Amino acid sequence: MELMVRDGDYVTDETGGLRRAEGSQELLQRVLWKLSIPRGSFPPLPELGSQLHLLGRCKSAQRESVARQYAAQALADEPELTVTGAELGEGGALRLDLEWRGESLELTMELGGW
Repeated sequence: MELMVRDGDYVTDETGGLRRAEGSQELLQRVLWKLSIPRGSFPPLPELGSQLHLLGRCKSAQRESVARQYAAQALADEPELTVTGAELGEGGALRLDLEWRGESLELTMELGGW
């Protein structure tokens, strides 16, 4: 079980303790963490992270397909997880469609504007 994080802070439960994620919520916490780290920025694990921060360098018509590719690359070490779609919204929001153990999941994260 992993501790839940939202907007860079730990999430508390109703008793003031720290909330823990289980199952698909635990997976989504880990996925968000991996996608938020710039790939290569942590020398002991150079394969950790994604290249999503480079999307601004791509032509706008290519960004969604490149975002899907970058997400799949960053999550390649997650067993049973497949990136099935990517959609860029207003202001740099990225919505990823994922499949894990037969369950459809959705993750939205802010990438910033470009």
